[in-house]
Amino acid sequence: MEISSLDWISGAVNPLKAVFLLQMVVDLVFCQLHYMIPEESKHGTFVGRVAQDLGLEIREINSRMLRIVSRDNKDYFQVNLQNGILFVNNIIDREDVCQRVNVCVIHLEIIVDKPVHIYHVDVEIEDVNDNYPIFSAKQYNISIAESRLVGTRFPLEGAVDDDIGVNSVKNYELSPNAYFSLEVQRDKHQSESLEVVLKKSLDREKEPVFNLTLTAFDGGKPKLSGTTQLLISVQDVNDNAPTFSQSVYETYLLENSQKGTVVVKLNATDADLEENGEVFYEFSNQVPQFIRFLFDLDKISGEIKVVGEVDYEQTNHYEIRIDAFDRGQNPMAGHCKVLVNIIDVNDNPPEMTVTSLSLPVPEDSTLETTVAIIRIQDKDSGSNGEVKCHINENVPFKLKLSLREYYSLIVDGPLDREVVDRYKIEITAQDEGTPALTTSETLWVEISDVNDNAPTFQKNVDTILITENNPPGSFVYTVSATDGDIGQNSFITYTLMESLTDGMPVTTYLSINPENGKLIALISFNHEEVTNFQCTIKATDAGFPPLSGNLTLHVFVIDINDNAPIPDPTFFSTDLEAAEIVPRSVKVGTVVTKIRARDADSGYNAWLSFEIKDESEKIPFGIGPHSGDITVIRPLIESNQDDYKLVIVVHDHGEPAMSTTVTVTIALTEQIQEIHVEQNKKGFEYEDFINANTYLIMAICLVSGTFLITLIVYTVIRWHQCTQEIDELRQNNMGSLARSWTYSMQRQYKFCRNGISPQNDLILFTPNLPNTLDIEEGMYQPEFIMGPSAR
Repeated sequence: MEISSLDWISGAVNPLKAVFLLQMVVDLVFCQLHYMIPEESKHGTFVGRVAQDLGLEIREINSRMLRIVSRDNKDYFQVNLQNGILFVNNIIDREDVCQRVNVCVIHLEIIVDKPVHIYHVDVEIEDVNDNYPIFSAKQYNISIAESRLVGTRFPLEGAVDDDIGVNSVKNYELSPNAYFSLEVQRDKHQSESLEVVLKKSLDREKEPVFNLTLTAFDGGKPKLSGTTQLLISVQDVNDNAPTFSQSVYETYLLENSQKGTVVVKLNATDADLEENGEVFYEFSNQVPQFIRFLFDLDKISGEIKVVGEVDYEQTNHYEIRIDAFDRGQNPMAGHCKVLVNIIDVNDNPPEMTVTSLSLPVPEDSTLETTVAIIRIQDKDSGSNGEVKCHINENVPFKLKLSLREYYSLIVDGPLDREVVDRYKIEITAQDEGTPALTTSETLWVEISDVNDNAPTFQKNVDTILITENNPPGSFVYTVSATDGDIGQNSFITYTLMESLTDGMPVTTYLSINPENGKLIALISFNHEEVTNFQCTIKATDAGFPPLSGNLTLHVFVIDINDNAPIPDPTFFSTDLEAAEIVPRSVKVGTVVTKIRARDADSGYNAWLSFEIKDESEKIPFGIGPHSGDITVIRPLIESNQDDYKLVIVVHDHGEPAMSTTVTVTIALTEQIQEIHVEQNKKGFEYEDFINANTYLIMAICLVSGTFLITLIVYTVIRWHQCTQEIDELRQNNMGSLARSWTYSMQRQYKFCRNGISPQNDLILFTPNLPNTLDIEEGMYQPEFIMGPSAR
């Protein structure tokens, strides 16, 4: 006889089948590609054109580093990077990969870089009919009392087929006989119950033993089968079997329940008396060994207790068949089924895996740039398996859900390596269970430098002083710039910008070391030729593109006393001698002549003084120490000499002082005519000198007044600007500020008198030297110096 398993499917949708269908629908919705191949496919079997189906160009799958990641980390499949075809890499046995699962799907992630993207591909493994139905034993021994009534059912252990669907066990056949038939029943969990039904009353005296063949068939093509022998012995004792209070016991058990927890207490009774009515319990032969490791049955009380580790994630439903036997000479058995449903508890924290990490991150990265791909999953179900993920605050990054259980760590704000060069990202994943379980992972994100900072000098304008007559090649000054970048972007090279000073390139005066910024004087400077000039230093980094900053240097050549006073060549001969005729009648105080000299230096170095060498009381002449006027200091009428030879020393006020000696011979005469002529001559000359001096003094006063007014206005403006700068720096919390302004200004007013070449007669210094200049510890004061021509 043949019984089809389809005969037991009711019109309503079975709940377990609905769960499987729902899982298939969810997988199809979330996956991007779905392929199907039969199990046992050989290596190289075509699966699908994955690159074409995902819209990827064949030429870019190599450069974008296309790779496959499977959840169980096994390489069942590979992608041919030449044509983008997904093929079988290893032979797949569906029964090994998906045990006790109706729909076998291998989940793959196709990951490409530049930019990072993840595609979900599901490959469904179709079952092929490669397994025979197998019974647990080649022969089953069944004892049946002859008193059993027609219609009595005797459960049998069904065959097992590792295949699924149509390839699983579909029907059974029992060898033809007059006493027994075969029936298959299914409960709401689609669990099959195979039973032998007594069709005709037994008579041990006529037929004590039945040897029947039970055959199981699957639904595959070709159809496969397996057989076992049923050896049925007819007993003639104990005609009442134990009866359970329920044919099916259904209970619920929390996973991770402690050992010793009572699952259910069974109750079976026997109507017989004494030994025939004493009941004990045993697991049915159909109960697999792994269930016996999880649960223990008390033979006397009928309590089923937990003795192993109950894990919802491994199995969420157990079916246990129990037999109750009496202790009669020919024991009789009652049967029931215990359905244990496992309730999930939140015992698995989220699992976090970083599958792709792109470090370091350039500081000029745009928003939404992907830094890492993070996979987060939870083995629990329901709300216990729902996970929320977040990162610590105050970092320019955020998490973005990309596909299913994948998050992307992306840039969410501006990055500046000079402010923060490394970020500590704490990723926290928390499920929705009670109590909630948390997993944390720390990522250190390095920020790489880009050339976004130009070299800067401490001051944009600076002033340096060079003493004249310096040796060529001497060190002058060191410029220094800083760059906030690092590495090659912070390597600074210094150059001297091309410019002209008095028609000459500035590079003929100075040279700079491109590596350390040291300025070298190429020539020996002469203050009398060059008093000051300006140059520009450019600092350039080695980044790409290179950035630069400029420093303007005001260079002042400091005068030293290297020029001796030079007497007026129109008054003195080449041997520095001159002669004057003076009448004896000249009164005391009369200016008889004037010594004129000039000094090529400036300032104190050009301030001249005059004195008569070895002056004695007998000489009736004296000389003004600053004017150079030779005057009569005693009456000449009393003098017995006819002439006087005056040796006059002209010296400046430099350190050390330099001097020149001239000789003036004054002859005394008493001839009135000569005196008159000489007096007229001298009178006209002296009057011309007085007039010239008057106009000169007026011009000097006018120019000096204009200069002083301009200087005062400029000083007030600069002071106002400096005050504003200091206020701004205080507002910007810049702290203490040390700045110095150096102004070294020299004004020279030149005039000519009586054909004498220009002299440095009026010099004005207004220095405000920085503290680094050792000029009497900052005690240097401005001085107003009058040369000999102005006194």
